[in-house]
Amino acid sequence: MPTVRDILATKGSQIFSIGPQATVLQATQLMNQHKVGALVVMHEEQVVGMFTERDVLRRVVAEQRLPADVTLADVMTSEVICCEPDMDLDDASTIMQQRRIRHLPICDNDGNLLGMISIGDLNALHASHQEQTIHFLNDYIYGRA
Repeated sequence: MPTVRDILATKGSQIFSIGPQATVLQATQLMNQHKVGALVVMHEEQVVGMFTERDVLRRVVAEQRLPADVTLADVMTSEVICCEPDMDLDDASTIMQQRRIRHLPICDNDGNLLGMISIGDLNALHASHQEQTIHFLNDYIYGRA
């Protein structure tokens, strides 16, 4: 069964992070620069929150707050769910579905951040596996396997 580590091996472990005292404006500029939908909020090498596009909409735009005046500590999602690299992808997918989250930080046993996967990463891997299965079944049906 594929694990979270398999996705990280393919996509890499590049993580975009920011401190809790940064402003929403700084965070959204960083997100736009790197074309990502979420940042991990770090304080002294520890994950303290997540800041996503959803946080911008719900806690900044909808409340008519000024992005240059609001810090991430005030609007980030502070209840962060992390998973270990050896977690089965089906389990990671279930967590994301049940908790209604799109990004899942990957941490080791010591709490060190190793990477992050998104729902898009999971969908891409599932699509790739389905294509391989279809190709194999086609070959089998037509006697090429």
